[in-house]
Amino acid sequence: MPTVIKKLDAGSYQLKDQVVAINRVTKVVKGGKNLSFAALVVVGDPTAAVVGYGSGKAKEVPQAIRKGIESAKKNLVRVNLTQTTIPHLVLGRYGSGRVLLKPAPEGTGVIAGGAVRAVMTSAGIQNVLTKSIGTTNPHNVIKATFDALKRLKNREAVAALRGKTVEEL
Repeated sequence: MPTVIKKLDAGSYQLKDQVVAINRVTKVVKGGKNLSFAALVVVGDPTAAVVGYGSGKAKEVPQAIRKGIESAKKNLVRVNLTQTTIPHLVLGRYGSGRVLLKPAPEGTGVIAGGAVRAVMTSAGIQNVLTKSIGTTNPHNVIKATFDALKRLKNREAVAALRGKTVEEL
């Protein structure tokens, strides 16, 4: 039976946006070159452990960012956390991108680079070790990070799968 993912309402969170990458794109046409911009944006509410990403394209940078934010609000995900870190080690994959997320003790901080750091801080994860393996393309790295976050299980789900109580784990 497939799991039903209910849409999260963007209006009920205090979302903060963060621009990860802006790319200038040129299309060569008969009359010359058409310049436009593509923006990759991450939005999240650190207090509610909710995060989403989106990309927008437009002739101007602010418009591209605005479109990216709107797109990101449409695919928000809730992240399973244990206090200030993630519950267990997880590897997310997308294309040739691999992102390893590893729980860290209190006071470690977010050890992550570029695109992964933007997602971790927006999700409200305060202590985590990460390693980006393979591609450095920010689009694929973010998608791999989201794959990893979606694979995180909470203690209640694991206990139910094993037929035990949370205290027995």
